[in-house]
Amino acid sequence: MMWVVLLSLAATAIGSAIVLWIDWFPVQASTAASDIDTLYDVLAVVSVAVLVLVMAVVLYAVYAFRVKPGDSRDGAPIHGNTRLEIIWVTIPFIIVSVLAGYGWIVLDDIEAKKPNALVVNVTGQQFAWSFEYPAQGKLQSNQLVLPKDRPVHFKIKTKDVLHDFWVPEFRLKSDAVPGLTTDVRVTPTRIGNYPVVCAELCGIGHSTMRQTARVIPAAAFDDWVEEQQQGDDGDGRPDAGGDQAGAGRALFTEKGCNACHTLADAGSRATVGPELDDLAARAARFGKRDGQTPAEYVKTAIEDPNAFVVPGFQEGLMPDDYEQQLSPAEIDTLVEYLLTVSNGKEAQ
Repeated sequence: MMWVVLLSLAATAIGSAIVLWIDWFPVQASTAASDIDTLYDVLAVVSVAVLVLVMAVVLYAVYAFRVKPGDSRDGAPIHGNTRLEIIWVTIPFIIVSVLAGYGWIVLDDIEAKKPNALVVNVTGQQFAWSFEYPAQGKLQSNQLVLPKDRPVHFKIKTKDVLHDFWVPEFRLKSDAVPGLTTDVRVTPTRIGNYPVVCAELCGIGHSTMRQTARVIPAAAFDDWVEEQQQGDDGDGRPDAGGDQAGAGRALFTEKGCNACHTLADAGSRATVGPELDDLAARAARFGKRDGQTPAEYVKTAIEDPNAFVVPGFQEGLMPDDYEQQLSPAEIDTLVEYLLTVSNGKEAQ
């Protein structure tokens, strides 16, 4: 029996060393990351110990109480062992209770309210994230920009289906649930660009629902806010005047069109919806069928995407509420931008 104990201890030590040696996570970029990584390591080591204990008992029982060759008798009746049953229920209960308490302490510390927190409203929609900074004049952006070392309070919601807001380097994530606003608090500690990922299967374009969280120094964040506000017309959205192409490109990315469509001018390569590099030619061809100009065809495709579905794609892929999200002037800006950058390309 002693050799079983020694082998179990050796296996536990080796297994624990392996799980601690493996680099499970990306870089730590928030104050919560270190505590969460430590919690994960503790859970991994305890899991290894429990696994080795259970397997050692099973393998020892199989070896020590195996049936001898030629013995076809029934085994001896077993009526149970009360002391053993109490032990194997009590020990796991204590282990789970201690780990649950440790996890609660870590979570409570992470979720504690911090002074001077930056509030960011996060909105998920198939298949893009958008961000609003209410204290900065309801500034809106398709890129998440955060100041280093300042607490951030994310308020997360969705316009359609269930999504999951996750920045792996921050370690924290939260579901975006229809009809609810969920919360998560983060304090970024590392300057850099980090992916914003949807961690909940939300439709055919789920894998493309990625944006960027950019952590910058506090002074640079203030400069960014000022630059964004100077480019707004007062409603937090890109100004449709001035640089028409720039305004159209900003709307294209802000509203998540780049998450579903390929458009070279906007640097997008998604294939959930039709490619838009040949939109002008396609609009002329399909619009002529219904007596529409190319501009009328594109405008209808934005406001009522199911009115005509491009062959090879299915109905219901594109959200049908852009008429509510965009003002008439913004729709016109987007239509003109799309037709301009795709003009001269042959329809496929």
